[in-house]
Amino acid sequence: MRVLIAPDCFGGTLTAREAADAIAAGWHEAKPDDVVVRRPLADGGPGFVDVLHAAFADGDADIRYISVTGPLGEPVEARWLSVRADDRRVAYVESAEACGLHLIPVELRAQSCETATTRGVGELIAAAAAGHDVITVGLGGSGTTDGGAGLLAALSDAGGDLTDISLVAASDVENPLLGPHGAARTFGPQKGASPEAVERLEAKLAAMDVLKPVSDISGAGAAGGLGAALLSLGATVRSGAGLVRELTGLDAALDDADVVITGEGSFDWQSLRGKLVTAVAAGAAERGLPCVAVAGQVSVGRREMGAAGVQEAYSVSEHVGSVERSIAEPRESLVATARHVAAQWSR
Repeated sequence: MRVLIAPDCFGGTLTAREAADAIAAGWHEAKPDDVVVRRPLADGGPGFVDVLHAAFADGDADIRYISVTGPLGEPVEARWLSVRADDRRVAYVESAEACGLHLIPVELRAQSCETATTRGVGELIAAAAAGHDVITVGLGGSGTTDGGAGLLAALSDAGGDLTDISLVAASDVENPLLGPHGAARTFGPQKGASPEAVERLEAKLAAMDVLKPVSDISGAGAAGGLGAALLSLGATVRSGAGLVRELTGLDAALDDADVVITGEGSFDWQSLRGKLVTAVAAGAAERGLPCVAVAGQVSVGRREMGAAGVQEAYSVSEHVGSVERSIAEPRESLVATARHVAAQWSR
């Protein structure tokens, strides 16, 4: 069989490339004669730069490194990608490199959820502005809910002129900035915010005059309001999963596949709201291919996953016996699960 393996990252345990390698290893152990093609993916969140760098490996692309302000105000090392494409220089920035939740220790999240800053993302954009025609900012996995206030301040301090630069926000989050489905109330609790802190964050976002004209636009609530800040700067919004799908050649790989394996850390209700797994499943469904999801944890019902184009979902934590083991031994656990999946799905 021709097997396409196209996962997202697995939370804070495996990058998309590491997850793809682990699934491929498990599949080969069970079915060594199958032809396995790896297409690690990202939807704008963690792994965005890593996945695109791999996609441009044979072209004019290089990783740039810079020290920027992290979410807690301390310096962090961040990367962005510079690519020459069709006589243009395009910069790809991953916001999680500068303000990702993984940069904030779990024990500090409750106390930092109201002060964590996106200043480093603005510093990344300012650095990428020199010599580039397009800056695409991947949104997702943030530990901040500052409405991009830090980003806007950093750009103002740097005096960066984005007038002649096309700014793109790459995201698959459809949430507005405010309200019950907004940045604070939907994602704040995931970043350590208590119910009281969530309401204070909501009030702060509502008071940001610069964001009011764009607050109702789909995607404004992405990455704790970073989407709104970019929209206020004139950015256009593009599907992060769609962009990566195009640049990694996913469609060509789908054309040659017999079965598609995708996955992520948690296959849950958010996965069904335009996230990467459903984008892969949609591509498989267009070609009449079965699509199987492998995830650290699965909380989506069979009817819901079927409507999204996923035939079956396998939980790594259930297969190895516990969430703790799947986190402590992420690669080994995923290899074992993939071996089981291959035995079920390979002819």
